[in-house]
Amino acid sequence: MNDLILTADRIGAEYLRDESRSTGTAQFAVFAKSCEDVRTALRFAEENDLPVTIQGGRTGLAGAAVPDGGLILTLSGMDRLTGMAYENGKYILFAEPGVVLLELRKQISTRKIDTSGWSEESRQVFSRFFTDKEQFFPTDPTETSATLGGMTACNASGARSFRYGAMRGHVGGLKMILADGRTVKIRRGECFAKGLSACLPCEDGSSVEFKLPSYKMPDVKNASGYYSAPDMDLIDLLIGSDGTLGVITELQLILEPLPEAIWGASFLFEKEKNALTFVNLVRSEKSVVSLEYFDAGALEILREQKAAGSAFASLPEVPECIQSIVYAELHCTDEETALERLLLLGGLAEKAGGSEKDTWVARNTGDLDGLMFFRHAVPESTNMKIDALRKKEPSLTKMGSDMSVPDDKLFEVMDLYRNGIEKLGLRSAIWGHIGNNHLHVNLLPSSAEDAARVKEMFLSWAAKVTQMGGAVSAEHGVGKLKASFLEIMYGPEHIEEMRAVKRAFDPAWRLGNGNLFSKEGGVK
Repeated sequence: MNDLILTADRIGAEYLRDESRSTGTAQFAVFAKSCEDVRTALRFAEENDLPVTIQGGRTGLAGAAVPDGGLILTLSGMDRLTGMAYENGKYILFAEPGVVLLELRKQISTRKIDTSGWSEESRQVFSRFFTDKEQFFPTDPTETSATLGGMTACNASGARSFRYGAMRGHVGGLKMILADGRTVKIRRGECFAKGLSACLPCEDGSSVEFKLPSYKMPDVKNASGYYSAPDMDLIDLLIGSDGTLGVITELQLILEPLPEAIWGASFLFEKEKNALTFVNLVRSEKSVVSLEYFDAGALEILREQKAAGSAFASLPEVPECIQSIVYAELHCTDEETALERLLLLGGLAEKAGGSEKDTWVARNTGDLDGLMFFRHAVPESTNMKIDALRKKEPSLTKMGSDMSVPDDKLFEVMDLYRNGIEKLGLRSAIWGHIGNNHLHVNLLPSSAEDAARVKEMFLSWAAKVTQMGGAVSAEHGVGKLKASFLEIMYGPEHIEEMRAVKRAFDPAWRLGNGNLFSKEGGVK
C-alpha cells in the first residue's frame, strides 16, 4: 500500500469528528500536501470503492467533515500562499485550501509572506502590495482556526457579512479536482450557464454537462444547498457545495482596502423588543458592517463562566437588568466620520428605548479586541456547558439553529423561537448575526429525550422559516446534520434536481457521502 495511505489504527480520534460534537468512522486517511496527493487518494478510493470525506480545520457545525466510513482526505497540509495578482483595482491572493484564516490575517496585516516559489509576476505585484495601503480579507466566521477550503465549501460568512456579504463574493477563482481526477479551473466572470443549462470545462478538454436546479433561492443570507439561478456564473455552484462535487485545491481571494477608522460599540438594553427595534433602525446606516446580538440566556451563561474564574474572568460586568446587547462595528474613512456615525447610533439606541450611558465603545485595536473577546466568549461558554452535559450523556451533540429570514420577519421569527423555547422548558442561549436576521438559537438538553424534542422543534422551525421566505442554513452549510431541513426548504423534487447535479460531477457518488442528501430517495 502507498505510504501516503494511512490505515484506521493510524488515524487520530480528532479526525473522526468536528465542532458539531458528532463522530464517524473511517478505514483510511490521506494527509495531502499537494494536488498529486489528492489524486492518489482519489485513485485509491476508486480502486477500492470507498467514499471520501474531505476535511480542513474540522471547525464546521453541520457534520460535513465527519467521515461516513471509507477514506478521510485532509487538506490542512496544503497551507501555502502561492501567488498574487492585481486586477481591476483589487489585490488577488492565491491560496491553498488548508490555509487557516487566522494565519491568513496575520500574513496580510504584517505583509510577511513567504514568496519563494512564486512567479516573477506575482513577486512584482507583492512588491506593490508591500508598500500600498493595508488590505484585509472581509469574511470573518467566529472560529478563526477555520481553513479557507472549508469556508468556501460551506460559503461561510460571519458578522461582517451584514455589509460585505459571504465568502462567495470574495472568491475570484478556484481550482477543483473531481472524483475521477479531472481538474476544473474557473475564474469569476468567465463561465456562465445558459438559462439553467450548464457546461463546465475541464483542463483535459472534456466537460461536465448538467441542468441547474429550478428552485428560486430566498433573498436572505443563505448557505442551504447548491446555488442556482438562470444564467449564473458557474463558480458560484462550486462555492457552498459542501464537499460533494470536487476537492478544492486552490483559491483566488479578493482583498479589500482596510478602512482608516474601525470602531465598535455595544448597546445594552433592558428589554429584547427594544434591541430588535434598534436593529431595524440601524439597518440603513452604510458605515455599519456588522450587527451582533446576545440575549439574556447568553449573558447569564457568561456571568456564570466569569464567576467560575475561568478564562473569561476578565469579561466586563453586565448588569443584571440588561436582557440584550447589540454590537455594531463601523468602518469609516476617518475618525471624524466614525465619531459622527457613532453619535448617530447612540441617538437611535435612545430612540429605541436604550440609554447612552449603557454603551461600551471601542475606538482602538485593544478595545476592539476586548469586544471581540466578549463576542467569541458567548459560543465558547455555551460549548463548555454542552461538554459538561455530555459527560453525563455522551450521545448529546451541539443543538443550535442557523436559520435566517427577511428583514420584515425579525420580530415574527423571534416570537417563534421564544414560544418554542418556552414550550420545551430547556435552557437556551441566542446570539448571532442579527443584522441579517440570522440568529443561532442554542438549546442545552440534558438527556437523549430532550435532544429528540429539540430536533422535532427545529424541523418545525425549518418549515415556518421557509414559509417566511427564509433559509434553513445561513452560514454553516447543511452537511449531514441538517439534510432533513434541506428537504423541508426545497421539497423532494428540487432535492432530486440537486442529486442530478451531483451525479454529473461524481457518478460513483464518491465524495461527501451523506452531505446535503442521501444517494437515492429519502434524506439520510
